[in-house]
Amino acid sequence: MAGLVLAIVFTTLAHGAVEPWSVALFELIVIVVLLLWSAKAVVDRCLEMTIPTVALPLATFLLLGLAQSVAFTNQMGQRTSLSMDVEATRHAVIILFFLVISSIVAANFFRTPERLLLLANVLTLFGALLAAFALIQNFTWDGRFYWLRATQYTGFGPFVNRHHFAGYMAMLVPLPLGLILRVVRSQAQLLYGFAAALMGTAAIISGSRSGAISLAAALAFMAVLNRRSHRHYDSLDPEHLSLAKLGPLAVVVMTMIAGVHWIGAAPIVERFGGSVDQLVRSGTPDPSRAIIWRATARIIRDYPLSGTGLGTYRTIYPTYADSDKLFGLDYAHNDYLQAIADGGAAGGIVAVWFIVATFSAIRRGLHARDPLLAGLTLAAGAGIFAVLIQSISDTDVQIPSNALLFLVLSAVVSQAAAIQKENA
Repeated sequence: MAGLVLAIVFTTLAHGAVEPWSVALFELIVIVVLLLWSAKAVVDRCLEMTIPTVALPLATFLLLGLAQSVAFTNQMGQRTSLSMDVEATRHAVIILFFLVISSIVAANFFRTPERLLLLANVLTLFGALLAAFALIQNFTWDGRFYWLRATQYTGFGPFVNRHHFAGYMAMLVPLPLGLILRVVRSQAQLLYGFAAALMGTAAIISGSRSGAISLAAALAFMAVLNRRSHRHYDSLDPEHLSLAKLGPLAVVVMTMIAGVHWIGAAPIVERFGGSVDQLVRSGTPDPSRAIIWRATARIIRDYPLSGTGLGTYRTIYPTYADSDKLFGLDYAHNDYLQAIADGGAAGGIVAVWFIVATFSAIRRGLHARDPLLAGLTLAAGAGIFAVLIQSISDTDVQIPSNALLFLVLSAVVSQAAAIQKENA
């Protein structure tokens, strides 16, 4: 378990694990975890493995990437493959493989309510410390990450892109809130509430519009599902029901707003105001993204079945670019469009399969008689929902650190649903 937590922490602090050295170290950590797991199985002479339901569409997507990366060379030395850039696809497949393995490891290591609670507490503590660091670095920004590494970018926290930081926080904020609504009581609620408010404040202060929207969506998701599931929770603990309503959630939201106002809300308000102005003038809140999406739609039109290959967007996009300013893009700034552009119709079907499987697990987990399982399902489901909303206009699941946390949350809801089924 410690190895997987180390992978989560490392990939986050290493700027999202977007550089070759950090990707290699992440893969090394996963390999060490697998070796230790294998050694334990040999010593115990027993190997029990759980494959979460969400791992099946992920494995299918991985097989699609493998098929795309197969290349044949004819007598003329010409290479033929489904991928437009075989090496890029192979690189993407390797990263995806380790992410899928991490998801399976998470499902097997966090198999009990006690371990799930430990994971939630560790992630809450890590998220609060990360948010505090990000705010301090923002106040003292000198053009250097960790005040050591010079950069031309204006990042936030350890991330080069403020949207990735905000998306990461939007996944973590629901964890302490879920525990407040269903598990912890009295003074402990203050500590978890402070952690949630601190993370939410940092996410908004980062200046990411998509991050603020996804955070709001996650909170709304929690509010709606919390009320709808009360009929299952009421009979379990009527005394706690009064605390499980929306009061704590509203207090945390108001604390976030107060924190943002105290630090300075002008930048994020101006960014939203600029989006409204753009919408009035051009019919879209972000003209640059509209241009990118139109070009991506043409890629999908030309490669409708098997796509251009996983990881090939940066290779194929310049051929379709409409603007020199947007010539060298790595991502489509819409994870759904990119999934279809990279994987074709097959990739789109697998993406829908994954979403359906995830929300099916969330629905089952919310009906758990154990308040802890229900609360963690509510929290992890809200974090997943935040990513799905932000993915409409950003690239969260393309970043290894964010993708890893996203898949760990998916494993959490799968395990909570599996435990609920066993105890039913």
